[in-house]
Amino acid sequence: MRVEVRLRKPEPGEAAVLSAIAWRSKAHWGYDDAFMRACRDELTVSAESLKDSSEYWQLAEVDGRIAGFIGVVPESTDTAEIEALFVEPEFIGGGIGRHLLLAATDAAKARGYTVLVIQSDPDAAGFYEKMGAKLVGDRPSDSVPGRRLPLYELDLTKAYEQTEA
Repeated sequence: MRVEVRLRKPEPGEAAVLSAIAWRSKAHWGYDDAFMRACRDELTVSAESLKDSSEYWQLAEVDGRIAGFIGVVPESTDTAEIEALFVEPEFIGGGIGRHLLLAATDAAKARGYTVLVIQSDPDAAGFYEKMGAKLVGDRPSDSVPGRRLPLYELDLTKAYEQTEA
């Protein structure tokens, strides 16, 4: 079932709400308490990052309720990276992530970026592949020693097929 999604820039005062969504979204995949505690810093959105004009943040609302959010940060003059993409568990699979990723892709192109880098949770890898991202390797987790995460890229200079994700 498709829902009407409204995208908007989050306010710095919403950082705690976004952090809570990130926590619930990550926990949705069945990680244990120790793993979740190890990820706490990575799942925390700061008010300062939401104020930073070099970063791109959008949240998705459904019926006035925040259903998910995305954050993109510059990496170099031509590369940006998704810092966060989280969806409330009840909305996972309903198109919210797709709306957010497409908005971020458009914004990255408009800012002159040619590549969007995505360090993915293994459970989200299929979503990024459906959206046209290509696996380019892996990267160590910032939160869990010894864990490696899939690393994807979206080439923003090419048109790519986006299937329903």
